[in-house]
Amino acid sequence: GNITRVTHFILLGFTHLAQLQRLLFMVVLLVFIVTMTENILIVLIATVDPALHTPMYYFLKNLSLMEICYSLDIVPKMLINLLSERKTSSFTACALQLNLIVLFISSECFLLAIMAYDRYVAICHPLRYAIIMTKKTCRQMSAVAWLSGFPVAVGLTGWLFSMPFCKSNEVNHFFCDISPVLKLVCSDTNIFELLVFIATLLIMVLPFILITISYIYIIYTIVQMPMAESRQRVFSTCAAHLMVVTLFYCTTCLIHLHPKSSLSANNKKLVSLSYTVITPMLNPIIYSLRNSDVREALQRAFSRKILSERL
Repeated sequence: GNITRVTHFILLGFTHLAQLQRLLFMVVLLVFIVTMTENILIVLIATVDPALHTPMYYFLKNLSLMEICYSLDIVPKMLINLLSERKTSSFTACALQLNLIVLFISSECFLLAIMAYDRYVAICHPLRYAIIMTKKTCRQMSAVAWLSGFPVAVGLTGWLFSMPFCKSNEVNHFFCDISPVLKLVCSDTNIFELLVFIATLLIMVLPFILITISYIYIIYTIVQMPMAESRQRVFSTCAAHLMVVTLFYCTTCLIHLHPKSSLSANNKKLVSLSYTVITPMLNPIIYSLRNSDVREALQRAFSRKILSERL
């Protein structure tokens, strides 16, 4: 008798930090601007600079594109809600946001696994690298990464938003995520939670296992190298990728492996804030600061621009 048709949701966001809303807005806005600038620069420089037309930078460009799409899906709405008294999201908008979140998280998981495989082939089979990692193969791998989460995203989102909502329309989060929306459902969700867990294992744990296996072989190959200088140089090419993988998985697995975990709602918001806002900003910094090729490509691009302006 209490089941009603929900037409919109209220995103509570950081209402528990009422005195810090404007400060949080300024911080998130600054991080968002930096994130978009960094990732757009990487996409542009990896596209226009011939020295970066290699599989590693092709995948890095795709990673930056994913970070751009992911940030645009979450942060602008979050910024609006931080300044608004009525923090609403329509039923359709909420479903679409969640669908895109699942899609982009899935895509990034598989792309990180592909990037690990690329490093494995480059280090363990250098003589066959050009034959294995052709342009066609790279394009196909990227397409698989982008589309890998589409069936899961559509299936889970469609099922979740077809359930009856009767407890409330207040989502205790700053975006529409599975866990806070699931808490508003008044029907039995055990089967849905089981499928979410299985999907998470396939989307997140399986790529992580592939990454781990790749780096076991990579580390074994590096250890066998005779010169310490060679070992250090080769490992430095993998360090940035390992840091990105660690940042991504430490936060997303904590949230998505347990849709109804015992972690408090406010703590979940902080963890989610780290991988939705902070991590997309850190990834380009990690790659740029640790990668001389990217820095040199940026220097060449700015040098050409300055020279053309003078002429």
